[in-house]
Amino acid sequence: MSSWRSWHRPLMVFAASMAVVFVVSGVGMVVDDRVLVGSPIWFKPLKFSASLMIYALTLAWMLSLAGRGRRVGWWAGTVVALTGAIEIVIITGQVIRGKRSHFNFETAFDGMLFNIMGATIVTLWISSLIIVILLFRSPMADRAAAWAMRLGAAIALVGVALGNLMTRATPEQEAAGGRSVSQVVGAHSVGVPEGGPAMPLTGWSTTGGDLRIPHFVGMHALQLIPLFLLALIVLAPRFTRLRDERVRLRLVLVASGTYAAVLALVTWQALRGQPLIHPDGATLGAAALILVAAAAGALVSLLSTTPAPTPAQGSADDTEKELVA
Repeated sequence: MSSWRSWHRPLMVFAASMAVVFVVSGVGMVVDDRVLVGSPIWFKPLKFSASLMIYALTLAWMLSLAGRGRRVGWWAGTVVALTGAIEIVIITGQVIRGKRSHFNFETAFDGMLFNIMGATIVTLWISSLIIVILLFRSPMADRAAAWAMRLGAAIALVGVALGNLMTRATPEQEAAGGRSVSQVVGAHSVGVPEGGPAMPLTGWSTTGGDLRIPHFVGMHALQLIPLFLLALIVLAPRFTRLRDERVRLRLVLVASGTYAAVLALVTWQALRGQPLIHPDGATLGAAALILVAAAAGALVSLLSTTPAPTPAQGSADDTEKELVA
């Protein structure tokens, strides 16, 4: 495990700045009672700063483990930090102005800011893709750890890309003339107006689909799949099977496949205009299939691999082979 001092410096500085924005936004939630689209106006920079801080810290750690293309990785990480900073500056600036940062074409200036945000997200995605490629090309001693990072980062890329679904005009906006007429183009919610009843903390719609859910689920594979491996390592002293790297690798692959299936499920659910907390029979059936497949995969992973021989056993076997020879 590398020391945090060797982690990508620009991403670490960016993460520290996001911690500051998070605190400022928290204060804003307390002292500023303005509400925008049914939510406290400082809620968006609060959520974005927390998400970007975690994202930056995870990438900074992963880049410290990449054995190849360190210079390319440094530049890619730096671009992620710069584009993330531009994103949060625009979001916070629009909060100060009392304006929406996303989907806002009320004025030419608002539209320009949203287009800049779109360009920064595309640039951030491409830079993150470069980091993922470096992770796939870098050999690592622990295969389970290597694949936990690679697959977590790859699924996170899909999660970031799913955010593009929110920029499409809704049927109502298209009927009104699209961007040429409407002041707002794009939405988080599907099938219901923005700003309706929502879940606490997340702000996700409780009456319709919400495209922020697959975006969130996908992005945080970057942390959750490596954390799953960490849990296996912590449990290994108590469970003999988990001490075998081959077992941990198979469980990581099963967990990654299950996570990708869940991401597909919540995306399908949101696009059908269905609230996360009110699934229909089709959604529940698909979830049950995913659960059964995950359980079967975990069982096969635990039972199909014989424990690796201990050093003592290996030495005895080698000695016996030498005597026979």
